[in-house]
Amino acid sequence: MTDIDRQPGISTSARRSSAAAALVAGGIFLSRIMGLIRERVIATYFGAGLHADVFGAALRMPNVLQNLLGEGTLSASFIPVYSELLGQQRTKEAGRLAGAAFALLLGIAGAISLLGVLLAPVLVSIFTPGFEGERRTLTIQVIRILFPMTGVLVLSAWALGILNSHRKFFLPYFAPVLWNVAIVAALISFSGQPDLDKLLMAGAWGALIGGFLQFAIQLPWVLRLDREIRLNTGRGQPAFAEVLKNAGPAIMGRGVVQLSAYVDMVLASLLAIGAVAHLRYAQTLYVLPVSLFGMSVAAAELPELAREREGATDVLRERTIAAVRRVAFYVVPSFVAFVVLGKVIVAGMYQAGEFADANVTLVWLTLAGYSAGLLASTTTRIYQSAFFALRDTRTPARVAGLRVLIAAVAGAAMMLQFEAVSLGRFTIPSGLFAGIRVGGLPLGPVGLALGASVGAWLEWALLRRRLARHLGRIDAGAGPYARMFAAALTAAAIGHGVGIGARGLHPAATALLVGAAFGIVYFIAAWAFGLAEARVVVDSLLRRVRR
Repeated sequence: MTDIDRQPGISTSARRSSAAAALVAGGIFLSRIMGLIRERVIATYFGAGLHADVFGAALRMPNVLQNLLGEGTLSASFIPVYSELLGQQRTKEAGRLAGAAFALLLGIAGAISLLGVLLAPVLVSIFTPGFEGERRTLTIQVIRILFPMTGVLVLSAWALGILNSHRKFFLPYFAPVLWNVAIVAALISFSGQPDLDKLLMAGAWGALIGGFLQFAIQLPWVLRLDREIRLNTGRGQPAFAEVLKNAGPAIMGRGVVQLSAYVDMVLASLLAIGAVAHLRYAQTLYVLPVSLFGMSVAAAELPELAREREGATDVLRERTIAAVRRVAFYVVPSFVAFVVLGKVIVAGMYQAGEFADANVTLVWLTLAGYSAGLLASTTTRIYQSAFFALRDTRTPARVAGLRVLIAAVAGAAMMLQFEAVSLGRFTIPSGLFAGIRVGGLPLGPVGLALGASVGAWLEWALLRRRLARHLGRIDAGAGPYARMFAAALTAAAIGHGVGIGARGLHPAATALLVGAAFGIVYFIAAWAFGLAEARVVVDSLLRRVRR
């Protein structure tokens, strides 16, 4: 029994939240698996060359709109207010609030999408100043196809907010599967095309179609759950005014976080061709545990906390501690696996077609750099949800700003230790590790990843300290972490041995065997070390076997 379960009166809510987290994780898992398939297809056809750089940068750039106005902002501003109205049975007010939010998002997303199409050359100059010639021309063309997609994805995030508030968690996190399927289908359909430029455009059109599909699958459920939705301006609605008040700091917070990602892209565009692609391939694997565990638990907790906001300090503290432990139980082994077994994982995921051994090693090292901040990034998601439940969106925004500044400075400094950077006529020479290369590839992306991890730990430390002022001690305890790392290292040792024995097999088969061995041994070792999270899983499996 967890600390949450011991609290009187909230065990039912806690069980509901755990079940919701499982549904969120299930939807995200399927979405991320399809995302990994998408990245493998991209790696197979484009490798880590010019076209991979273009596709990665072009997908990143328009997403600024989606991330500023989408799920993160709605989670901080819309969901707490809307969920509280539902909990108070004020369904008409909730419907009017949802309609006002949709109308506002539709207008803003449409206007900015149009501007993105018109200003594509300016965006390329700002976000990828190192792209010249063919890379620049192709990126402009792809962005003009993709920008309208982001407006639709913002509306998809609105649908997610409605569904989550009604405790419907699986569908909105499963919906991105359709986006990924559309891209994969487009690339495979045109894979016989020898012209990579045309194949690139096919992938962009597939992404646009997928964006519409992602929203379309959610809309019928939204309209069925909330029959009071009416488009309106929101005038005279205190609830809408509160959403707007909270949205400002939330957008600023999301903006500075996104700025960090764009700073990485700007810096990577100044490096050798392929740096943007290597970063993207590493990030795709890195965000898997962030989404599966950090996001799923945070998303499931937020609506429940919003319903219990009044007098919920003790509940919030216990939930926060339990959520952090639940996330850490899965993130600690993810970190160990990425660092110790990362090369096997990357090879199994990407090594095919144009993706060579040197690309595998560079992506693995970059992934290890990002993974240094993995535990901090996922725990921060829980702390942010706790602040959102307290209706405090300003503190996470301010802390995120500091994170961006530190991550940018640290990333640039570490990047320059591995690789020189050319700025027009000027060249900034590389530093201590200039001579280290992998198959002729410089290691600038590894420095950028390490800088991001420094920023992640700074954000973790500041949010943890400030949240403790509201809730008291929120430590999950050093003992559970020590046992988690012991179990993960034991599993990594076994996984490494399996990898040695599986040499000669296809990289995907080797990765599958190593991953299976690692996962099984981790759960058994964690159960043997007395971790409650493992006991729940293992005991459940044993009961089913006995039946």
